[in-house]
Amino acid sequence: MRIVVTGATSFIGLAVIEELLHGGHEVLAVVRPDSPGRKKLEGRKGIHILECGLDCIGNLAYSPVLAYSPALAYRTDVAGRIDVPGGSNPVRGADAWLHLGWEGAGSANRQNPQLQARNIGYALESLRTAATIGCTRFLFSGSQAEYGIYRTVMKEDGACSPVSEYGKDKLEVCRRASQEAERLGITYIHARIFSVYGPGDHPWSLVSTCIDTFLKGGHMEMGACTQMWNFLYITDAARALAGLLLAKAPAGVYNVAGEDTRPLKEYIEEIHGLCGGKGTYEYGKRLPNAEGVVSLMPDISKLTRAAGFRQEVSFREGIREMLKLRY
Repeated sequence: MRIVVTGATSFIGLAVIEELLHGGHEVLAVVRPDSPGRKKLEGRKGIHILECGLDCIGNLAYSPVLAYSPALAYRTDVAGRIDVPGGSNPVRGADAWLHLGWEGAGSANRQNPQLQARNIGYALESLRTAATIGCTRFLFSGSQAEYGIYRTVMKEDGACSPVSEYGKDKLEVCRRASQEAERLGITYIHARIFSVYGPGDHPWSLVSTCIDTFLKGGHMEMGACTQMWNFLYITDAARALAGLLLAKAPAGVYNVAGEDTRPLKEYIEEIHGLCGGKGTYEYGKRLPNAEGVVSLMPDISKLTRAAGFRQEVSFREGIREMLKLRY
């Protein structure tokens, strides 16, 4: 299959692309013209890089983008239009679209209404563009933030009351894109992704910060950490997303999470132990993040049925993989 991927240089984007390439699929990676992460994709067999920001994503249907492909040797004119043999558009005939692009996903920007709202338009325009170029399937990367403050198991058909602008706008994409996809005749998959961790994650994430601090013998000040939590290793997350996109899962919402749900404290203490007991930590010293104190208790039975997903990497194994890169 030929699959368009936006957010291609992101933490999850790079992992999903690896999963797709491993399966023998062709990837059309959409990157910003100034993206420093594109070097991780250049020269890779099976990858064609399309330079296009989210703010002009609709242009992909009409070829006014810079394109880089060692295999096809794309050339471009001064206006940035693709000049390839026969004048063909490299994205025409793509089979599916994986939309991972989202501006302001970090915690510091999740309450910025103007920044977050722009992403709704980018997602909907991507969906329309996918339909225009012939894609039959479209997967959008939603978030557990859509649920809001939950005290019970999170099921896809449960009520959603998001707290942050980030969660509200992801949920709005779900509502509007589901309706638009039906009109366009394209299968819309809305993947609510929970806490993904692993090599390549942001250095300020909880897991990365704990590992770095503990290994240096430092001190971690955290919140109460009494809430339930769920972590999913990056390669498992990539398999789940690729599975939903490729396994002909029916349209709808799917939780993408692991099978191991327990108090966040237990995860912290496991990281500390795997770091050799170095460093110290203290609970009750930090304010909650943008979503407030949230318990993550996802039900992934729908994902399992649709894509045959099973978690392969335990939290202990995942942390050990991250530690290998630091020694």
